[in-house]
Amino acid sequence: QLQLVESGGGLVQPGGSLRLSCAASGFTLDDYAIGWFRQAPGKEREGVSCISRRGGNTNYADSVKGRFTISRDNAKNTVYLQMNSLKPEDTAIYYCAADRTYYGSTYCLRPGQYDYWGQGTQVTVSS
Repeated sequence: QLQLVESGGGLVQPGGSLRLSCAASGFTLDDYAIGWFRQAPGKEREGVSCISRRGGNTNYADSVKGRFTISRDNAKNTVYLQMNSLKPEDTAIYYCAADRTYYGSTYCLRPGQYDYWGQGTQVTVSS
């Protein structure tokens, strides 16, 4: 059974950092492109970052460029999202998603491109 599990969320003060992990089970992660998405209360789910199957291509939403970094360790079957300089507006549930196809940097931030989703992890940025 193909499963994605996010972890690493929590409460952090503005300016702080968190590292989210997306661990895969039931399949080999390096066969899949991965996206990170977030959804705040009352808002639509939005793309945060994405990475191609071998990690050679990445993309970021403008709102997180220069602050967030996506990476993958295929040996550990895990993708990471390092989040620095966090802001209150980064507060949301963060999801990772997987798809066998990498649709390119423009489309990989679109939720509809992904077939498999984790359950999400809450990130709260507040003083």
